[in-house]
Amino acid sequence: MRIGREFVSFAVVGVAGLGVDLAVLYLLAPYLGWYVARLVSFIAAATATWALNRRFTFAHRRSDKSLAREYGHYLLTMIGGALVNYVVYVLTLQWLGGELAPALGVALGSLAGLAVNFLSARQLVFRPGDKP
Repeated sequence: MRIGREFVSFAVVGVAGLGVDLAVLYLLAPYLGWYVARLVSFIAAATATWALNRRFTFAHRRSDKSLAREYGHYLLTMIGGALVNYVVYVLTLQWLGGELAPALGVALGSLAGLAVNFLSARQLVFRPGDKP
């Protein structure tokens, strides 16, 4: 049941990435503003999760891609999950309304983004068939 272990590890790495994201965001926001700081914090979090997922979650699935190519591919695939997260959040607010809708939207969006990001990383970035 390797996929189950990979998913749990991916989720734990995601929590670490959230910590990096928030730390960078709050450190840079006073200097760059919330929007530019958010772009930098996304890249920092994605970089941290790439390194951790490469080392722990998908160590047995490393490909023969260069580090730069693998990293770039990872960043591109994580954007898909971020977009899914935001769409689910907006749809939840539109459909439900009320004071709990934002919290539910964030939770559902995070779960939807997690699944997309996990599958993207597993199937597109860390493919075992890429080994020489």
